[in-house]
Amino acid sequence: MYDRQQLIDLFHERALKFGDFTLVSGRKSTYYLDGKQVTLHSQGLKLISEGLLELLSDVEFDAIGGMSIGADPIIGGVLTVAAAQDRSLIGCMVRKEAKGHGTNRYIEGPVEPGQRVVVIDDVVTTGGSSIQAVERIQEYGCKVVQVVGIVDRMEGGAANFAERDLPFRTLLTIQDFGIDPPQD
Repeated sequence: MYDRQQLIDLFHERALKFGDFTLVSGRKSTYYLDGKQVTLHSQGLKLISEGLLELLSDVEFDAIGGMSIGADPIIGGVLTVAAAQDRSLIGCMVRKEAKGHGTNRYIEGPVEPGQRVVVIDDVVTTGGSSIQAVERIQEYGCKVVQVVGIVDRMEGGAANFAERDLPFRTLLTIQDFGIDPPQD
């Protein structure tokens, strides 16, 4: 069973840092959430994976995927928890650049065109990497039915997904850590 408070505590302990940071989006921030400090921690990945399957319990989907490298441990964790729940699910990884040999594909894994995919990201700021994953998955011929983040920094990602008619959910928001989102 997913323990939300335990996940918040792990983020406080392992991933939340204060200072002057430049984010992938290019924005400046006084805090940084290093999601990999939690997704690459045994208890953190277990909590995240259980939480995501609970969060997605009403969504019909065949696969979960996202941009490599950030989404890779999350995909593996969700697949492992799904298997423990006797649920059939597959994963896919989206490469930043097409594979330079063999199939020359952006998408790796057993996903097939026509399948319904949930796109996952650890920390969502503007949603740029998730949108790139969505576009590659759609180009491959799959239907993206949901975008999910572990933590939403509440800095435009939800609005960017809404503009593209992409449903968006998140396990946590930055407010769960006592941080107010920036006011535009």
